[in-house]
Amino acid sequence: MALIVALLLLSETAPVTFASETQRPPNVIFILADDLGPGMLGCYGQEVVKTPNIDRLARQGMKFNNYYGSVFCAPARWTLLSGMHDGRVGGWGQNRGGLPILRDSGKISEEEYQKRLVVHKAKSNPIADDELFLAQVAQQAGYQTAQFGKLDRGFLTWHERVKRFGWDFYEGYYDHSRCHGFYPPYLWRNGERFDLPGNTMADCGKTSEAGDEPVGYGGETYSQNVFIEGILKCLRSHQDKPFFLYHPTQLPHGPVAIPELHPDFADHPTMSLAEKKFGSMVKMLDEHVGLILDELVTLGLDDNTIVLFASDNGHELYYGPKPEYRKQLLANGERANLTDRKWRTSECGDVFDGAGGRAGLKRSGYQGGMQCPLLVRWPGKIAGGTETDLLSSHYDFLATLADIVGQEKPVGKDGISYLPTLLGQPQTEVHDFVVVYNRNTLLGSSALITGDGFKLVQANKKKDVFQLYNILEDNEERFDLSAQYPEKVEYLKQLLTQEIDSPRPDLK
Repeated sequence: MALIVALLLLSETAPVTFASETQRPPNVIFILADDLGPGMLGCYGQEVVKTPNIDRLARQGMKFNNYYGSVFCAPARWTLLSGMHDGRVGGWGQNRGGLPILRDSGKISEEEYQKRLVVHKAKSNPIADDELFLAQVAQQAGYQTAQFGKLDRGFLTWHERVKRFGWDFYEGYYDHSRCHGFYPPYLWRNGERFDLPGNTMADCGKTSEAGDEPVGYGGETYSQNVFIEGILKCLRSHQDKPFFLYHPTQLPHGPVAIPELHPDFADHPTMSLAEKKFGSMVKMLDEHVGLILDELVTLGLDDNTIVLFASDNGHELYYGPKPEYRKQLLANGERANLTDRKWRTSECGDVFDGAGGRAGLKRSGYQGGMQCPLLVRWPGKIAGGTETDLLSSHYDFLATLADIVGQEKPVGKDGISYLPTLLGQPQTEVHDFVVVYNRNTLLGSSALITGDGFKLVQANKKKDVFQLYNILEDNEERFDLSAQYPEKVEYLKQLLTQEIDSPRPDLK
């Protein structure tokens, strides 16, 4: 069914002057996958799911091998949008989602919904008047900004809040709880609700954890198909104006749902239905990246557009051995531990090995919970097939975007621009350390990663146990070095402690 998506009517703004009056500043597209571990991509070692379009970004651009997000969606999106590490005050402040589902399912009335929404807004993470967000940096440079997908940082937002973050145009979900289904009855476009044909379920067709519902269960109009059509129309309407487009997609977050199985998996002899669905969701994401890249070529925008691809946090299971992970059981039925028998997708029955040998998953303090892919392509500017071990994180992108669009880095932000590395120039400013704050305790908690390759992991928060790894040599965290370097452990522990709940240097 053809989707009817309104053309974007964004106002004209004067372009930024770079080297000459006639040179147009580069467009920027940032695609943020959801719960996609690096191990799910061919360029990072995936062998079962073919991802040729995402791999094209690596082949024609730069691959980051030492890049970090947060441990789940809300802090990851906060750090990306704010340019601050998630240990700062407010970094883990999120509100409660799900209120629209209660109203849409008839569990509360419209009147009760409106009353609760007023309370919700009043309690939802107040924003300081002087706080500057990612899209606003682009706006200040004369760029038009657009966002498609999971709006805001989590979990329930509204029109004024989305606009406050700097988006000239947006289309997507206000409620992250509704994002757990892919067949929403309606979405939001610039404050206006629009209905999706054939979708009637208040929970947006959310499937079970088992993922064994029939293919196509949930409705008729798949949300990601709405977004890709909107994105392509956005590109077509911006051939003559600089833009920053941000696509925080749902894919491949579960529970698993897909309109149809990809031919690569439809008749697979050994995969479960849930595994086939998940593989198909990754394939759809890859294909949509291909559509975006191909459209840039068609429109003549390819050489002047920087495309970045990342994921919010480490890998998550919506198929296969997820129950075993929760129980911390190895493939042989024995208990996992935090030393020589950490839980790994490579050793515990994950057909895809989505974490690529790393220990842990989403919400873990080990690499499997927080190390993310980052691929950046800019034809003619970034050398193809290059890689970097530069220590970098989500909160570096705001500073990098400022550098790209010709703006000064906002005062007090934690991030450092990695544009010099992208352009093959000396990276004179680097991180002494990167912080990842984590309140979860299933498999490690918070971590601090140093510029010289060491990582301190809060292995057992209750017992105050810390481990030390050299991740440049041991990214799978198999060899704890804490006994060899007790003074380094104590020093890094003090650094991590002082950064947790630290004040915001970017605010007055």
